[in-house]
Amino acid sequence: MKQKLSLQQKLLQKLSPQQIQVIKLLEIPTLQLEQRVKKELEENPLLEMENEESYGDEENAAQELRSEEDKDNDEFSIEDYLPDDEIPSYRLTTHNYSPDDKHVDIPFSVGDTFHEFLQEQIGMVYLDERQRLLAEYIIGNIDEDGYLRRDLLSISDDLAFNQNLDVAEEELALVLSVIQDFDPPGVAARDLQECLLLQLRRKNNPNKELAITIIRDFFEEFTKKHFDKIVRKLNIEEEELKDAIDLILKLNPKPGSSYSNPLNKSNQHIVPDFILENIDGELQLSLNQRNMPELRINESYLDMLRTLTRHKGAANRNHKETTAFVKQKLDSAKWFIDAIRQRQQTLMVTMSEIIDFQKEYFQDGDETKMKPMILKDIAERTGLDISTISRVSNSKYIQTHFGIFPVKYFFSEAMQKDTGEEVSTREIKMILKECIDNEDKRHPVTDEELTQILKEKSYNIARRTVAKYREQLDIPVARLRKEL
Repeated sequence: MKQKLSLQQKLLQKLSPQQIQVIKLLEIPTLQLEQRVKKELEENPLLEMENEESYGDEENAAQELRSEEDKDNDEFSIEDYLPDDEIPSYRLTTHNYSPDDKHVDIPFSVGDTFHEFLQEQIGMVYLDERQRLLAEYIIGNIDEDGYLRRDLLSISDDLAFNQNLDVAEEELALVLSVIQDFDPPGVAARDLQECLLLQLRRKNNPNKELAITIIRDFFEEFTKKHFDKIVRKLNIEEEELKDAIDLILKLNPKPGSSYSNPLNKSNQHIVPDFILENIDGELQLSLNQRNMPELRINESYLDMLRTLTRHKGAANRNHKETTAFVKQKLDSAKWFIDAIRQRQQTLMVTMSEIIDFQKEYFQDGDETKMKPMILKDIAERTGLDISTISRVSNSKYIQTHFGIFPVKYFFSEAMQKDTGEEVSTREIKMILKECIDNEDKRHPVTDEELTQILKEKSYNIARRTVAKYREQLDIPVARLRKEL
């Protein structure tokens, strides 16, 4: 095959580094943005915080650099501006404290974990050295919910391979029964049924024996809420069954979760990105800038930049490296400040249009007034791309006078009523929730009945759609909602 050269011309659309930075900043919430700003402040010495907005003469300094950086002839070194002597040792120490304050370590308790809490209880029971080793190994296999998910045969095999111990299942079962008497009640159970039985046996309640019988002999009927079968087989009154079930429902299905150490607990707090206030009927939107510092260019480095550009004859290597470093950090700082400004502007424009679109809803928080709204609607109103609207709505929260909500909460699909009116699917979900909340718990409303109720209200939707909306509301089927 003959080789040849050819010219080809084509158009390509690529994102600049500045645009990529804006996109990345746009999609992160306020909490992560604060961390991102702190990281940039640490990495870029030309960035600094301020209380009032003043960005100096960075543009003029950069222009001077661009016009003079190729004309440097004189010798120049940044080391000329540094002191010749080292910093005296007396300036590195302070003497503003008393001798009593020196080298004082403040104790801090990190608390015990759930497994450490169980380990401590081994010393409260009589066990020989071998049994103590087995107890520690069993506790190591208990998960955070408090369950022993592995069977005793597997644990016996592990002990044979890892500890070179030949342990029978019966011996492990004996040690396990000791651990199951530990606190919290129900710990080291192998399934939910055993967990509930362990807790019931430690109860002091007149309905205890009946509850134990129900869980031990009629656990499947209990989980499926076939209460009529239990009443018939046990030959008891419904009131007796109700009292026993009330006792069972007060048990903890995850005993490990009852041991909560506040020092080891990690709660994720929601920091709203927007704050909406209703002042005399007027909705006022603002960005949450409480922990966001104002950024500006460091004046000291700008002075250095001006000095570098004035020394036209400094053409040595140190001068060029210093000039290149300051210029690079200056451009990076300017891009970052511009990206933050652009992020704030995009967030405000997008959220303002969402509030304007759903103005009736934001006045009082009545969900029946929420209009159907999709990303395309806001994209058309703002002139932004749908992907930009999606980045704004994801992982962002707004604080209103009736609660804190994720921004994507206000987006919903449209459903057309028999009258031709378009309503939000959220309105239909509210009707479903209201019907289920007001139902007779002895005879819960089925999906077919919910479909008929919606049809009477001019919402002509299929039963499978009703089931989908019910699942999205995290509501179980009618059989599992049945109560005595």
